[in-house]
Amino acid sequence: MNKLMTIIAAATSLAVASVALSANANAGEVLDRVLKTKKLTVAVGTDWGKMAFLNAQHQLDGYDIDVVKSISKSLGVEANFVTPSWDVIAAGKWRGRWDMTTWMTPTKARTEKFDFPAVYIKDEVLGAVHKDSKITKLSELEGKVVAVGAGTAAEQYVKHKLAPDWIGAKPIEYQFTPGEVKTYKSSNVAFDDLRLGDGVRLDAVVGDGSLVEDAIKAGYPLKVIGVAFSSPAALAVERGDKEFNDKIAAAIQSMKDDGSLSKLSIKWFGVDHTVE
Repeated sequence: MNKLMTIIAAATSLAVASVALSANANAGEVLDRVLKTKKLTVAVGTDWGKMAFLNAQHQLDGYDIDVVKSISKSLGVEANFVTPSWDVIAAGKWRGRWDMTTWMTPTKARTEKFDFPAVYIKDEVLGAVHKDSKITKLSELEGKVVAVGAGTAAEQYVKHKLAPDWIGAKPIEYQFTPGEVKTYKSSNVAFDDLRLGDGVRLDAVVGDGSLVEDAIKAGYPLKVIGVAFSSPAALAVERGDKEFNDKIAAAIQSMKDDGSLSKLSIKWFGVDHTVE
């Protein structure tokens, strides 16, 4: 009996030690890699409107790109960008392929996978329909075919699963229940389907405001019918490296203090979206 208890105690101790080791496995690992390689690798999109896009020279440009370059400068490293699809980014388990991502809504559910060092911009999620549509407000999307980006807060909203649990969150008012939800890896593809005509493939797209507004400015025959909700957008890193998390937080705080973050918002959006 004593031998059995000894074996159980040893197994329990080993399990506890394994959990502790797993919890601390990433402590300092990401920051060490970034400083050693002199490179901060960040996952962004090529079709995120003025947040991140390919310019005429086929180079990444936009608000997020400028923010990351500033953070990299403060760390004394070079900014490096990769462009996986959003669903891959949001799934977590990056395995060192990149160190950080941008423009993520910091929901409670996501804190199981990610840490959010800093909120760096405020975002609105808008509803848009074809310009020929008779729909004029979100409530009129009841029973309609609505498109969203896969893995986005807009998808959670349309499916009535959004948990508005970020700092300063207000209760979510679901203004409609769609008849069908179509998910797209890229919001631009959803806009392409909507531009074919009212009700041809879609009745509406619900997505980030900057993407909707950019599509309209680019000549897409769309119109905005309302704000679904607004939320903070944060930088996201995988959980477990407090040192790296703190460095990113300090860099953004410095940009807020010296006004450079506000200037970047005004540069790209014409207004300061970094404050309420």
